[in-house]
Amino acid sequence: MTVELISVGTEILLGNIVNTNAAYLSKQCADLGLSCYFQSVVGDNEERLGAVLGCAMERSDIVILSGGLGPTEDDLTKETAAKLCGRKLVTDEGWKEHIAEYFSTRGIEPTENNWKQAQVPEGAIVLDNPNGTAPGIIIEQEQARIILLPGPPGELMPLFENCVRPYLEKLDPGVLYSQTVKICGVGESLVETKVKDLIDSQTNPTIATYAKLGEVHVRVTAYAGDPKEAKKLTKPVVKELKSRFGADIYTTEEEVTLEKAVLDLLAANGLTLTCAESCTGGLLSARIVDVPGSSEVFKSGLVTYSNKAKRRLLGVKKATLQKYGAVSARTAEEMAKGAAYLSKCDVTVSVTGIAGPDGGTKDKPVGLVYIACNMKGKVTVKEYRFSGNREKVRQSAVAAALTLLHGCILEYISETEFRKK
Repeated sequence: MTVELISVGTEILLGNIVNTNAAYLSKQCADLGLSCYFQSVVGDNEERLGAVLGCAMERSDIVILSGGLGPTEDDLTKETAAKLCGRKLVTDEGWKEHIAEYFSTRGIEPTENNWKQAQVPEGAIVLDNPNGTAPGIIIEQEQARIILLPGPPGELMPLFENCVRPYLEKLDPGVLYSQTVKICGVGESLVETKVKDLIDSQTNPTIATYAKLGEVHVRVTAYAGDPKEAKKLTKPVVKELKSRFGADIYTTEEEVTLEKAVLDLLAANGLTLTCAESCTGGLLSARIVDVPGSSEVFKSGLVTYSNKAKRRLLGVKKATLQKYGAVSARTAEEMAKGAAYLSKCDVTVSVTGIAGPDGGTKDKPVGLVYIACNMKGKVTVKEYRFSGNREKVRQSAVAAALTLLHGCILEYISETEFRKK
């Protein structure tokens, strides 16, 4: 079955609020096995809302609208839906009592327009909303089912969970199950090229690639009658992806980030970490510290922004800075070595570069970054050339540093296991 989402509210169009309802409803519908092909945002205008809703009813089995169920004149969702379905509005006495009780318990006198929320399309299913004064409403048409939900997330989410989800489950008992394969160090175009044959021949499960900053996620989604069967369908595809990308896959778990994967590898092998940062200004350390339990592995973060700080704290040679400059492979290497000497950690990573918008030259343009990883004395240095504004260059450098860390740790583990044999 297909579902379409319509978010109602001029405040969304103006950017005054973030449309979190659409994200929430999309995920809920996907979990229920419903296919969502269209989403719309429309302002509080009867003509435009009617046009969007009418179009949605023609192409989708279920239409879920959020917002526009309040007591004011510009709240037109219910009225527009009723008019489009050829139904008049009638007073739901039970809901009128709910509104009276809602205000009474709060010691507030309802205004006349509050009773507007007790009006529902004739023959509609009224859904209980204990958290507000607007009920959820389901209008069952031969053409499509229309579900109206209040806009505030604190009302919409529990109402969906308690009333709408059970209703939808009865319509279609199938489920969707997705597993995400997360890849670092490989660009989106190369990933897509390597899985193009799988995408071209896909039926169930389906495969989709998503580019993230410094990563590519491949989502494998299967539809089946129950979660166990859907999960079973994804396994062969995930196994094939693992064989194609190998160590570039850092996880197949949705909740695991690249920084968490790095810290888990370090912890599992009894390794400690220190970061020495210049152009990233502590962003790398911040991402690492965001992971719960990072203190078991991460020991210190040094922001050595000036040349003086690089010399005094990390022991970068004055001659190195004069000959090669602060943004150079040699400086990155000495930063990583100095951080290891200072912190006594097993692994150190350093970042130095030109984030812009100023400071670039022909030989050293904005976006040039050097990253070094010192893995128990073995130093790997890489040069990167990132594009974009200052923020993007810095964030890209952080993602690259984590990717380099991930690769160096895996190489160390492999070499250690080889020596044991």
